[in-house]
Amino acid sequence: MKVRRAQSARLGLLILTAFWMLVVLPASVLAAPYAAFVMDARTGEVLHSRNADTRLHPASLTKMMTLYVVFQAVEQGEISLDTNVKISRKAAAEPPSKLGLKSGQRIKLRYLIRASAVKSANDAATALAEAISGSEAAFARRMNRTAKSLGMTRTTFKNAHGLTETGHMSTARDMSILGRHMIYDYPQYYNLFSRRSTNAGIREVANTNRRLLASYKGADGIKTGYTRAAGSNLVASAERGNERIIATMFGGSSSAARNARVAELLDMGFRRAPSRAKLHKPEKPTYQPDSDLVAGNSDAPAGAGKTIRLSGAVQTSYRPKLRPVTAESAPVVVAEAQTEPTVLPTDIQTALEAAQTPSNVPEILATARPAARPDDVVLATAEPEVVTRLSTSGGRHWGVNIGRYPSRYQAEKVLLQTALTEMSSLDGSLRKVVRRPQGFDANFMGMTRDSADLACRRLASRNVTCFMIGPS
Repeated sequence: MKVRRAQSARLGLLILTAFWMLVVLPASVLAAPYAAFVMDARTGEVLHSRNADTRLHPASLTKMMTLYVVFQAVEQGEISLDTNVKISRKAAAEPPSKLGLKSGQRIKLRYLIRASAVKSANDAATALAEAISGSEAAFARRMNRTAKSLGMTRTTFKNAHGLTETGHMSTARDMSILGRHMIYDYPQYYNLFSRRSTNAGIREVANTNRRLLASYKGADGIKTGYTRAAGSNLVASAERGNERIIATMFGGSSSAARNARVAELLDMGFRRAPSRAKLHKPEKPTYQPDSDLVAGNSDAPAGAGKTIRLSGAVQTSYRPKLRPVTAESAPVVVAEAQTEPTVLPTDIQTALEAAQTPSNVPEILATARPAARPDDVVLATAEPEVVTRLSTSGGRHWGVNIGRYPSRYQAEKVLLQTALTEMSSLDGSLRKVVRRPQGFDANFMGMTRDSADLACRRLASRNVTCFMIGPS
């Protein structure tokens, strides 16, 4: 009897201990599964994988896709970095981590980008989604289309910030793929992820990944994430010499434990990666704007009418046919005056047929030759005139410069990209690369002063460095 009582007491103690462990220990320690993935960023070669295709909660790693879509929208001219975004009640009410935005407040898009990338601010991420697509739900659909185009086959997004939501899942492999595209598709923005702190418009914010950036040699990004369901997640990248490694981890028990494990994964990557490897950048996906933004669609989200698709373009231009004339047709009189004879239909028919017959040239014009010059004509003599410039372009002697680049190829590439994104103001201009001692200047030439000024102002609104070039 005493033995049974002792066994019952021990069982009760075990149950009580287990209960208190559930209460005291954070959920991430008990529930968050572990996954890891390491790749050579230069080639995409897999160097280590563990549970890499298990669908888990990505937490704020989600904001990498949010920012990728925003960078794509800025590149395509849907929105500008200097656009003033109005903060909605929904965005302002997002739980921390947050920037502290207020409903009705206006803030530039560039500051929302910084807050999302560096501070991992949930209110900023939601505001970005609404600014691009009109609503977070429409933006999530665009995130999923973009993820599919990147090859992220096991990812589904439900929101722009990464807070836990049913069905909002990703994998360590997919997040590594996204991180690689972020590095190579938008290198002009990638430096955001290595900033220890940044100005987010209303205040200075610190980087959530600053400890790893400070402690690991070569680390320059990318994104942290934490929720109770996900644990501590991180996609990290580091570059040493010609080598770049991307390491992704899901399910850390704490940020310190996560950083230590990711440092081990990066070390493993540098040990296993070849010291020399040819860079094979990932293929940039096809631009996929919001499907709701179609001309004439009254259901398009408010504030999102930036992209219009046109269909039914003319494929063939046909020559107009002659109007048939019958004997019963009444005479056509156009602004008849008393001093001129009436124009009859037969006269119009004859004139049209004559105009449309290429060989209808009077014989006298074909055979006539100019008379010889008389012998007694005295020719005038004058000093030869030197023409320094001859132009019939209507004063198109101006141009704009959009930067100096280390190679001709880079300059030509930037000119082509700029011409495609700013066709309205650069139409008719000539792309010209001028070699200088310090590099290659990318210029658009053959413009009027007004058109060059307009082009520069429009390019400046897109955060493109530009200055006018006058006639010399």
